[in-house]
Amino acid sequence: MADAPRTSHLGPSPWHALAYVVPALAVYAAFVLYPLGRAVHLSLFDWDGLTLATFVGLGNYAEVVTDAGLRAAFGHALVLILFFALLPTAIGLVLASLLTRARLRGLPFFRTVVFLPQVVAMVVVGVAWRQLYAPDGSVNDLLELVGLGAVTRAWLGDPTFALPAVGVIGTWVQTGLVTVLLMAGISRIPDQLYEAARLDGAGPVREFFAITLPSVRAELAVALTLTVIAALKTFDLIYITTGGGPGNRTSVPSYEVYNRAFRLGEVGSAAAVGVTLTALIFVVNLAVVRIGERR
Repeated sequence: MADAPRTSHLGPSPWHALAYVVPALAVYAAFVLYPLGRAVHLSLFDWDGLTLATFVGLGNYAEVVTDAGLRAAFGHALVLILFFALLPTAIGLVLASLLTRARLRGLPFFRTVVFLPQVVAMVVVGVAWRQLYAPDGSVNDLLELVGLGAVTRAWLGDPTFALPAVGVIGTWVQTGLVTVLLMAGISRIPDQLYEAARLDGAGPVREFFAITLPSVRAELAVALTLTVIAALKTFDLIYITTGGGPGNRTSVPSYEVYNRAFRLGEVGSAAAVGVTLTALIFVVNLAVVRIGERR
């Protein structure tokens, strides 16, 4: 009896895997890597966008360090991390725990209401809050109603309170995102863990710190990553509400990129600010991820 023909069962060729990767890599290179490389290239020149460029090397990056206005802009962005990331995370943890563990009726409705600021265009948010913060706006009306008329002011025009006022808007916007992310994580925690904790005499606060908080560390890392990025790259909110003012008290790096490139005609300096901001976002979020993994 003749032997059956042997068939070779070879695994997939490495070229097959490459065929799947190349299209996505090509799109990524065209829309991310090339613009980033072009920005790095432009940052090495003194160029107004029209005339011939002059090579200045790292001069534009030195300006980022030595220019007081640019240093202040980066400092403002770091302050906004408190309002865009840390406060929403703390508030979101409490809200997510209450909405999930309390077994409230109409939970989908509450989840929708909390998440609603995320689906509203930031331009609309900025215009609405600018009206609220106006001298004759609802914020001052509310303060006068409760007997605090002495503290009313033009919030977005006050050099001391303009940046915190913008930060409060960021807190309102980002809290919904954090809450929904953490609610998804808390809903995956087995009820048996809470039952065992209650049998051991643990109260709601002890349950939160012993069970809830450790169980959602992955969601916390994601929430912090997204909100920190939002804080560092915010532009539209600043542009609509304060325009970087009063003076430069609310200027941030992304606004400085726009201001220098399209108003002052300093394209090279704007590119250097953009590249520096990109590096800062990468470093900060890498630190957040590493801390989350270590915990």
